[in-house]
Amino acid sequence: MGNCKCKKIEIDFKILDNIIDVEYKCNVENLIMILQSIQKEYNFLPKDALLYVSKKLNLPISHIYEVVTFYSSFSLKPRGKHIIQICTGTACHLKGSDKVVKNICKDLNISPGETTEDGNFTIETVNCVGACALAMVSVVDGKYYPNTNQNELNKVIQELSQGE
Repeated sequence: MGNCKCKKIEIDFKILDNIIDVEYKCNVENLIMILQSIQKEYNFLPKDALLYVSKKLNLPISHIYEVVTFYSSFSLKPRGKHIIQICTGTACHLKGSDKVVKNICKDLNISPGETTEDGNFTIETVNCVGACALAMVSVVDGKYYPNTNQNELNKVIQELSQGE
């Protein structure tokens, strides 16, 4: 763990059993959906959870890691309580998304892909969110914010901070 100030994630194997056995009937063909459900529960894919999936589905852990590392929507690193994704695709870039990323990261004292020390926010850049007509687009905790700018995103972050 090194310098990580993150608290150790405790895996609830009853939750994993419910996802694997009940929701997805322990079916290997449902691997991606199983992983998505686990990530939804923990906001990332903990190593111990992946090892458990490997055992339950009788799949090599290498296969699970191939799937997880292939799809950019999966995260192997702990992420914050709030995930802020800023589109940096062409249309959003032309509307200044790179500058917004730089300023938001400076304000939160992190780099893109990192999580604040308090564990509240993770900033991620994404190549496209499929809403180019609404550029610049940010997605915060799954909610789309079209035509956003620095000030609007700062307000969203402030509101989320106050709700802690």
